[in-house]
Amino acid sequence: MSPDQILAELAERRRQDLPTHGGRTLAYVYDSGLAAADEVGRQALSMYASANGLDPTAFPSLLSMEADLVAFARRHLHAGDEVVGTVTSGGTESILLAVQTARDAAGVERPAMVVPSTIHAAFAKAAHYFGVELVAVPVGAEHRADVPAMTEAIDTLGDRVVLVAASTPSYAHGVIDPIEELAAVTRARGLRLHVDACIGGWILPWTPDAAPWDFAVPGVTSLSVDLHKYAYTPKGVSLLLHADAGLRRPQFFAYADWPGYTMLNSTMQSTKSGGPLAAAWAVVNLIGSDGYRGLVEHTLAGTRALADGIEAIDHLHLVERPDTSLVVVGTDDAVDVFTISDLMLDRGWFVQPQMRFGDEPANLHLTISAATADSVPEFLTALREAVDEAALAGPVRIDPALAEAAATLDPDTLDDEAFDGLLALAGLAGGDGQVAVPDRLGPVNALVDVAPPRVREALMVAFLDRLTR
Repeated sequence: MSPDQILAELAERRRQDLPTHGGRTLAYVYDSGLAAADEVGRQALSMYASANGLDPTAFPSLLSMEADLVAFARRHLHAGDEVVGTVTSGGTESILLAVQTARDAAGVERPAMVVPSTIHAAFAKAAHYFGVELVAVPVGAEHRADVPAMTEAIDTLGDRVVLVAASTPSYAHGVIDPIEELAAVTRARGLRLHVDACIGGWILPWTPDAAPWDFAVPGVTSLSVDLHKYAYTPKGVSLLLHADAGLRRPQFFAYADWPGYTMLNSTMQSTKSGGPLAAAWAVVNLIGSDGYRGLVEHTLAGTRALADGIEAIDHLHLVERPDTSLVVVGTDDAVDVFTISDLMLDRGWFVQPQMRFGDEPANLHLTISAATADSVPEFLTALREAVDEAALAGPVRIDPALAEAAATLDPDTLDDEAFDGLLALAGLAGGDGQVAVPDRLGPVNALVDVAPPRVREALMVAFLDRLTR
């Protein structure tokens, strides 16, 4: 293929994706609305695409940019010079490394970590990868971490606890956990406390009257903050910060007992492109502290306007009043979130359904970025229309027999043939062992919603397995 043909083909394929600019995709992407930031990020990404962060002595420019980003973060996270940091590929890698570091530092048998039940799923992934038991404690009022209940869990587990973690804010509900109260508990017991600020860590420094949550709180030992979220850098870049170098040291991996070079890694990656790091450095330096303050003010104003507008729409309510830029919307029995999601997509807006959890019904998750704030009136008009249409159509009704089948399946007993049947049951089966993604996901999501979490997991694994064949 010629270069022109390749670029034309890429453009054609890209048209199948959700838009990443314009503020109409309220999950997965973050848009500052600043064309200059997008352009300088792309240029830096291209300039450093072939640079390799594996060896900082070979590419000292990458080392210097990492140091600059950590220094910028220190200034806004109440961190002294003793705080050290590492650039990772994203929030999940930052969380994985925080868990691995705590496990290795403790060196105990049957390690465990205590978290609120609203903690990001990346902690469950880390638990699975590193053999750390995840003790998820149900949250209390306003979906915030229940400190007395977590304290009881910590004391029951005793020396097995290697890490305690909390969110600022939690993804599923957009509220900030009580970091000061938790830190008092962990500090008194000599435990590590990780603050997952992946989504809020570049908003809270410029949020007026935010409760203490970062290194200003004695006892916070590590913190993760994603730059590819509200720093508006190209994906994927996150920072993992530790309160001092001694706490970070178990994060590093070195290996010399083989005939090749001595491997030395600060992250889970060995080879890692310098492109995302350089792009993050460029965008952060272009926008700067004052620029981020303005973007945060604009984003929070848009979030407040959106929350107020949602409360004025029949059949909708806020699950919680947002602490930062995440809005979570519930419905009454006259409409369902899955139908609304489909109808919003018809109108050019992507909103993210969240499945039921325990006694909590499904809801809609909205991530507001600076570019979205300008379009809040337009979004609310579309949402009101979608809700009215959903109310006329009524909620998706699942055949009781299908619902019972989905609810009683044992995923441990399912073979490939049974998985294919499960995909067919969910309306996701295609030909020749492949899968088909229907135009309307509402009925599929409604069926998946009635299944227990482990059946959902099995269904999604089967779906991804066949999608990637």
